[in-house]
Amino acid sequence: MTKRVLILGAGSGASDNLIRSLRADAELVLIGAHADRFVLSKSKADRRYLVASRERPEFAATLRRVVEREAIDLVVPNSDADVRAVAAIRDGVGARVFLPRSDVIDLCQDKYALTSFLLSRDIPVPLTHPIAGVDHVEAVFEALAPRRRLWCRMRSGSGSMGAIPVTTPEQARSWIAYWRDMRGIAPDVFTLSEYLPGRDFNVQGVWKDGRPIVMKMIERLSYFGGAHNPSGTSSTPALAKTVCEPRVFEVCAAAIQALDPSASGVFNVDVKESVVGEPCITEINAGRFAMITNVYDFTGKHNTALVFVRAALDEPLDVADVWDVAENHYLVRDLDTEPAVFHADELYDRVQDA
Repeated sequence: MTKRVLILGAGSGASDNLIRSLRADAELVLIGAHADRFVLSKSKADRRYLVASRERPEFAATLRRVVEREAIDLVVPNSDADVRAVAAIRDGVGARVFLPRSDVIDLCQDKYALTSFLLSRDIPVPLTHPIAGVDHVEAVFEALAPRRRLWCRMRSGSGSMGAIPVTTPEQARSWIAYWRDMRGIAPDVFTLSEYLPGRDFNVQGVWKDGRPIVMKMIERLSYFGGAHNPSGTSSTPALAKTVCEPRVFEVCAAAIQALDPSASGVFNVDVKESVVGEPCITEINAGRFAMITNVYDFTGKHNTALVFVRAALDEPLDVADVWDVAENHYLVRDLDTEPAVFHADELYDRVQDA
């Protein structure tokens, strides 16, 4: 039977990548919704609906109208803000949602609270301290001594917003003061943590009732817009490679199970190695797909986006190995081009060496 899926954020890069992945099942009818008609206009969904923004009280009512009109089976929010908004009204949406518990979502969207929680469960994370104010920076540097380089970032947000490596208290104070004075960001939004210099991974997995169904992994090799960011990095890679590091899979699985022994939904986890090569969790995005979901969906035995939909709708699944590994595939991304996914053997296809 044909299933009908409503995807929020339609027209955004993240949701259009998700739609691209879901097109692998020709029987799915994909309906898009967004509160911005300009973004919505470029969505590749089968049909598109303008809805109220999530900040407005009529958001839930407009969402329900789309669900009823299109006989939607599953509603999929695909940004942190949409995940939080839909989770809060999940019982009144009028269709199935497949999201983690709201308290898990809230915890994951506060990076300092998440780090503190995981540390209390003996799961490796970077040693992190909150900033009470610009005058508190010196004390945090002393607490993290003898580390010379620290990582300064905000407790919430995506895309490495407000993130920068610092080596002196003055650098951190100036950075935090800039965001306070120019952007209205309170100093207590920031944290300082040990800097992790090692390899950089992302793991995306679909869970149901506390059990991982499928998990996949990439290593970031270069960063989208990284050269233009003060941090030199970004959560979204320009170049990434599928890899298999069992210790990274294991720490990610332990973290999700610590968050909720009955976890359900999609989780993507950022992991970076410490100076001694220990994989440390730096962030967990609960309830939404990674911007780079295509590399997980077009490689290996299973399309994680389709596994998610089938798990959400209680359809049969045939996934023998949780770690779906297909190494040596690359993801290449650039502005205003469709992401490319290919195997290393295809690198020189249709290319002549001059």
